[in-house]
Amino acid sequence: MNSLIQKYNIPGPRYTSYPTVPYWDNETFSKEKWIDTFKRSFIESNSSEGISLYIHLPFCESLCTFCACHKHITKRHEMENPYIETVLKEWQLYVDLVDETPIIKEIHLGGGTPTFFSEKQLKRLIDGIFINAEKHPDHEFSFEGHPNNTTKEHLQTLYNLGFTRVSFGVQDYNPKVQEAIHRVQPFENVEKVHNWAKEIGYTSISHDLVFGLPFQTKENVIYTINKTKELEPDRISFYSYAHVPWVKGVGQRGFNEDDLPKNEEKRELYEIGKELFAEMGYVEIGMDHFALPTDSLYKATKEKTLHRNFMGYTANKTQLMVGLGMSSISDSWYGFAQNVKTVKEYERIVNEGEIPVFRGHILSEEDLIIRKHILNIMCHFSTSWEEEQLQIKNVEAHIGKLEEMIDDGLVSIKGKKLTVPEKARPYVRNICMAFDKKLHEKQPETKLFSMTI
Repeated sequence: MNSLIQKYNIPGPRYTSYPTVPYWDNETFSKEKWIDTFKRSFIESNSSEGISLYIHLPFCESLCTFCACHKHITKRHEMENPYIETVLKEWQLYVDLVDETPIIKEIHLGGGTPTFFSEKQLKRLIDGIFINAEKHPDHEFSFEGHPNNTTKEHLQTLYNLGFTRVSFGVQDYNPKVQEAIHRVQPFENVEKVHNWAKEIGYTSISHDLVFGLPFQTKENVIYTINKTKELEPDRISFYSYAHVPWVKGVGQRGFNEDDLPKNEEKRELYEIGKELFAEMGYVEIGMDHFALPTDSLYKATKEKTLHRNFMGYTANKTQLMVGLGMSSISDSWYGFAQNVKTVKEYERIVNEGEIPVFRGHILSEEDLIIRKHILNIMCHFSTSWEEEQLQIKNVEAHIGKLEEMIDDGLVSIKGKKLTVPEKARPYVRNICMAFDKKLHEKQPETKLFSMTI
């Protein structure tokens, strides 16, 4: 297994989209084309499955040096009010494009630090969204909570607004690791907010853990997971630390690359975690996720309805996801569009009455077919091209790129069906790369992606 890790641990996408962002065709993209795909998708999906909203709340009071998200570091809480106003104006720009009232099935508040905002501002945001929208009967609303600044009032206010899922960023409980990533938060802080959420009535509480952090050891991971066991969250995300310091604005400069566990050492941390989670009764879901059998993510896996988009894995598939806020990415199924990446520019463009999109991609028919296959592999560890609508041009070329992985026992192909055996799940990104036509047509000349394993 170690030789396979050395062989396949290469830079590769995480496939929250296909095509991946570096391969979007920005030259033929336009805001008008994006709006056309938005309208098409809204008509097709709003009255049946509803739509999703991702709202990016970018402010953080300090920089966590492991984080690769787009954020704005500030202690100026007076920035909350104009930012919320702008998000609501952006939402109104989308509402004005359609004739029906939007029916919202899913909302996720991400960041940054959503709980940087006061509970009053968050209530104003959600109430403002629903002035011109309705809740889907099976809605699921979620947010990311920072254990150091999430208050009981935050949790109660959002629960009263329909939020039933919360994820707390834990990362690791070792003080040396926490200091290196500039995210010092004792177990007691996590325990407090977790128990508040449980007491209030949240039906899905998730803890986000990360392996591969600077100075992290087997003992750290075992300790962190054993502490997590004491609280028994409904879901656990066990992310591989993505070291991408070359990405502008990321800020992953607080430690030396030599301080990071690599290759076999890093993979061992995941295997230890996976084994401990299984002993605790968690089931592995897709890539990086574990859930108790009572959680909706597990049920979606069993019912083959698990979906993956820019929010990660979700139990609620919607064809249309609208991203609001600085740097947010929208997905109409037929197209992707990303908002501008600074607060100042975002607020300026929206206040001029324009949707603040600056780049995107309109999917071709071939893109759509490849996207389905990659989604199938990422969510269900299998795909098939038996049906006409899933038949790829030059399928032999894609399968040919899997020959080594077939020889290494990482992929099984019978007839027109591909299956990923359980032991090969760590290599799922590599397997998807075989279908990634854009990647093969133009290999990157500079660093674009984190390592796959």
